[in-house]
Amino acid sequence: MNIQFDVVIVGAGPAGASAAYSAAKNNCSVALLEKEETVAQTVRTSGVTWIEDAKSFGIPSDYYNPIKHYTFCSPNNEVTISDTRPRAAVLDVRKTYRFLAEQAIKEGATLFVNANATSVVTDSSGKITGIKASLAKEEIVFQSRVVIDASGFQSIIAKSLGLVSQWKKFGAGAEYEATVENIDSDTWYLMVGQQYSPSGYAWIFPVGDNKVRIGVGVGKPDSSVDPTQRLDEIIEKKLGPIKKLGKITPIEFHYGLIPNDGLTRKTVYDNLMLVGDSAGYANPLVLEGIRYAIKFGRIAGKVAADAIKANDTSEKMLSKYEENWRKSISSKINSAYKVQNRWIGLSDEQWDKEIEIINELSADEFLDFIRADFGLSSIVRLAAHHPRLAVRQLFSMIKTAQKN
Repeated sequence: MNIQFDVVIVGAGPAGASAAYSAAKNNCSVALLEKEETVAQTVRTSGVTWIEDAKSFGIPSDYYNPIKHYTFCSPNNEVTISDTRPRAAVLDVRKTYRFLAEQAIKEGATLFVNANATSVVTDSSGKITGIKASLAKEEIVFQSRVVIDASGFQSIIAKSLGLVSQWKKFGAGAEYEATVENIDSDTWYLMVGQQYSPSGYAWIFPVGDNKVRIGVGVGKPDSSVDPTQRLDEIIEKKLGPIKKLGKITPIEFHYGLIPNDGLTRKTVYDNLMLVGDSAGYANPLVLEGIRYAIKFGRIAGKVAADAIKANDTSEKMLSKYEENWRKSISSKINSAYKVQNRWIGLSDEQWDKEIEIINELSADEFLDFIRADFGLSSIVRLAAHHPRLAVRQLFSMIKTAQKN
């Protein structure tokens, strides 16, 4: 069975749903393929983002928990940076992803669940003409003029075509969503050092109603530590701020992988674009990328629609999407990647000192930093305001990365 669409999108996560929304809004027929029974049936992310971005995407305020206090814990130190108003957010990931899919459907996109993409369809010249998928035990060919790979970490479409290989560096994260006895609902905790994660960090992210997400992220292949095992260990030992939570009752377990290779991938080919984790544009400082997935997913959908309208779906035409995201975040992500590489090598004693440096930042400076919003003016201001040698070295490194 063959079905014809202008655009076929594989994966109904935030990037895929956002691309579907934008393409449909711009008068394209859109098939959004989701391999699970429902959108966000499986949750793989903690859902950290920023209120300003959430509002710009139209995400309802009751879909996230606002955060205005940011606590960092090393093995022997703890500091809290407090803001006057909430600016960070912990999303209800399941509700948010379904909201984004519903937005696409309202614009006219067609969502197919239980649709497992099995292969790419090409013509005799090798040109991509669609996606073959199994749907309710039936094989369907979704013919299309543009394919968008939003399949996440696995990048199944681009990989099946031999265009990309597996990510070399990535984060593996395990977390429990749990109810707890005690929690400050507007405070998040990031825990660093060897006892938490030798090449990553642990976290406590409140989601409201005495519910939190407690997790551990481990950088691969830098460390062989199993994040699930380490998570169970730090909960059992009640390390650091975990002891403040009192009784912990797990509700749901999440596990996910996120690329951490830097901006190493080409994301546009003839008739094909890669978005979200398939494209690899995540902020490496806290490994959050939902805001990028939504923003650039929408841009990809608009570029696809414009290409179809112009009857030109060549790489040259579609490259406007990649040009956009590279211009917007390339220098920032590359700078953040350099900082992360420095952090990975810190000992517990060095982390204790690093925490003190972080404590010198104002809330504005801290948020610019942790968001990887490394504008030149903010870097110069930080270097001037914080004369410690370590800070000067840090931001000198960022400026060097931006030039490269």
